[in-house]
Amino acid sequence: MHQLTYGDVKAAAHRISGRIRPVTLAPLDPDAVRTGPRDALDDRPEQLCEVWLALEFMQHTGSFEARGAQNFIQAHLDVGTLPDAGVAIASGGRAGLACAWAARQQGVRATAFLPTTAPRGKVAEFRDHGADVRLAGTEYAEALAACDDFATSTGALRPHAYDHPLFAAGAGTLLEEIHQRIPDLDTVVVAVVGGGLFAGVATVAQHHGIRTVAVEPTNLRALEAGRPVDVPVGSIAAGSPGARRTSALALATVQQDRVHSVLVPDTEIVHARQALWDHGRIAVEPGTATALAALLAPDQHVPDRDLPTRPSTPSRSYRPANGEKVCVVLCGANTHPRTLVRR
Repeated sequence: MHQLTYGDVKAAAHRISGRIRPVTLAPLDPDAVRTGPRDALDDRPEQLCEVWLALEFMQHTGSFEARGAQNFIQAHLDVGTLPDAGVAIASGGRAGLACAWAARQQGVRATAFLPTTAPRGKVAEFRDHGADVRLAGTEYAEALAACDDFATSTGALRPHAYDHPLFAAGAGTLLEEIHQRIPDLDTVVVAVVGGGLFAGVATVAQHHGIRTVAVEPTNLRALEAGRPVDVPVGSIAAGSPGARRTSALALATVQQDRVHSVLVPDTEIVHARQALWDHGRIAVEPGTATALAALLAPDQHVPDRDLPTRPSTPSRSYRPANGEKVCVVLCGANTHPRTLVRR
């Protein structure tokens, strides 16, 4: 497996420059997040932590995946390895839409396979992004099989949006941009999702000496397995992380120094998502709110008996230190406000 490096992210930033929207940063209200207990050796005046929200849901197609998709296609174009058949897509979610969008931007053919039961709006989205949509079977497994057959017979590339170094490197450009805007950033908080975003962001964070807080829903806990295994998708956030298997890239990255693991229950994800809407009219999917939930959740540690053996025990919250500068990545908005507003 290719070990993701900071050089990979810098190369990605060069490839996609001018093709994606720069990240938008917005400050959170100063008193929105509680700081942790004071360090006895910290003799500085007491200060509130400074928390920024990275509004990456404003990216093309509504998520960070646009960065990785652009990097993937441009990298293959640069070395002449993109076939005439282009790319074959079997994802009906954010990653698939990002690939269709990036392909259209580059004048590359994209063929998307969806089941006949896919919502008409989803089919229309793919067509709006220039994809040739083919309906196959009544379940996504059947559409995936049709996509694989197509790729085998035509030579079309089958992008793997969360376990491919080109996608992860593209995702990492997000933190490179944030660091340029906030050069003294202490901590970045990011939802693990399938692992590509986390791997890319943590690689850049390691280079700049920034702490990474990797947040997962308690019911998924993919990183806790310590190896690429399928996990049950039983969390409210599963519709947006959606990946039943966290990437090998993420599992390698989580072993780095300065990576802090947090597990949050569904109740806190719901609370964080509602808080974003109530206080900022920000509508994001549950998987995106997972990152902020780590800062808003009450202090609580996961009982040792509930965890596999790991070098460090995850907590269910993250408390910034005195005056700490934190950025929370809001990575996607695959949702609708009607699921947020209290009746």
